Amino acid sequence: MNKLLNFFNPNHKIDYKVEILAGLTVAMTMMPESLSFAILAGFPPLTGLYAAFIMGLVTSILGGRPGLVSGGAGATVVVLIALMQSHGLQYVFGAVALAGIVQILIGIFKFGKFVRLVPQPVMYGFVNGLAIIIFMAQINQFKIIENGESVWLSGPALYTMAALVALTITIVIFFPKLTKAVPSSLVAIVIVFLIVLGFELDTKNVNDIASVAGGFPPFHIPQIPLTLETLKIIAPYAFVMAGVGLTEGLLTLNLVDEITATRGNSNRECVAQGTANILNGFFTGMGGCPMIAQTLVNLSAGARTRLSGIIASLTILTIILVGAPVIGLLPIAALTGVMIMVAIGTFEWLSFRVINKMPKQDIFVGILVAVVTVWLHNLALAVLVGVIVSALVFAWESAKRIRARKFTDENGVKHYEIYGPLFFASVSNFNEKFDPSADPEDVIVDFKDCKITDMSAIDALNKLTERYRKAGKTLRLRHLSPDCLRLLQNADNLIDVNIIEDPNYQVMR
Repeated sequence: MNKLLNFFNPNHKIDYKVEILAGLTVAMTMMPESLSFAILAGFPPLTGLYAAFIMGLVTSILGGRPGLVSGGAGATVVVLIALMQSHGLQYVFGAVALAGIVQILIGIFKFGKFVRLVPQPVMYGFVNGLAIIIFMAQINQFKIIENGESVWLSGPALYTMAALVALTITIVIFFPKLTKAVPSSLVAIVIVFLIVLGFELDTKNVNDIASVAGGFPPFHIPQIPLTLETLKIIAPYAFVMAGVGLTEGLLTLNLVDEITATRGNSNRECVAQGTANILNGFFTGMGGCPMIAQTLVNLSAGARTRLSGIIASLTILTIILVGAPVIGLLPIAALTGVMIMVAIGTFEWLSFRVINKMPKQDIFVGILVAVVTVWLHNLALAVLVGVIVSALVFAWESAKRIRARKFTDENGVKHYEIYGPLFFASVSNFNEKFDPSADPEDVIVDFKDCKITDMSAIDALNKLTERYRKAGKTLRLRHLSPDCLRLLQNADNLIDVNIIEDPNYQVMR
């Protein structure tokens, strides 16, 4: 029993009521989203619910941290729409399973740690863009399908929907002032559900999206040819899906780390995601990843252990098997109101308060990531763009730090004391510091406060040597750190310089 408690919470402090209620709330908010994205992609509706159950259960048990909720997420599903349209559902299952293998390999080789390279402005842009996407998705709930076209609600239907959404938001905001014993989101869903049933209001419900009735996820081997041609078809989608899922998942993991002041295991999360997606591929799930909105619902309800995620996934399975008639009557307005509050809570309002204190380039990166996230709905691409732009900005700023102090000693030897990093971006500024034609016969370049970091720097030294050699003068290098010396030794066929060391100086490391 102690081992089981330790699994759910290392601190052995479990509030079972909070965890169970949080899990129920998460399940209620996850189902409509999984159904909607499955239908959007052209999948059978139950593939979305199966993915929610499989992802939620496996990652709650094996995942990198408690509190993180996974399910059939739209971020990964949109990647597979083109494959569904061109080759059909069986190829989708194959791609999902292959994506799971890729994610497991990334976790095994411990590449998950590279998410730490994501700068804070990129995190702000990612979270804010995702909050906008969540909010916009709820606005779409005010539409219905008529004659095969999506049209806005109007008249009494619109007023009823808007009033119920407003009531839900009001309950979510003010109920915690009365008590925090029960998650306000769950209370709002139940109250609005009872009002709709009691007054027999005509409004959209879960059944209007799709039926949630079904059986246990069936084992199914994807019916695709096991050929190299098949691999060529599904591999691009699998790699993109794996990247999108891990990007959203690991950034969400970092976000939960900040909220709970604890630390998760990114590589373990990669393996858990991969395991779940392999099972999705063989049990007719559409695949998925951690869901930031449902994770925040879980945390705001007070959950801090793995139990809430397990409860959520088992609740979804129970609903599929026996609870569909009741859950199908849940008003979409209640779920929409909860998700609108999640979007508002997800948005990093702090980014507005510190915007006047942030460097302009960081503000630009944050806005860029948010725009790409909202515009393309491709979280992996948005984060990649943000990281690349941030790296280029950093390189540019670092390149401007290269400086040189120049003086001539009593023996007529010209000294250059170099400060700052010497790498590909600072090479041009470095070369401008020297004047071989005007320098004396002997020149010493002191790297005591400089770091040679890459082949561009080595090439710059080689070219500098050639300039002084052509001028008939001697160039010597001093105070190179051991790793710089190793770089030069490895490139001895490219560069021939006279390296000297000061015996009274401790070489920098």
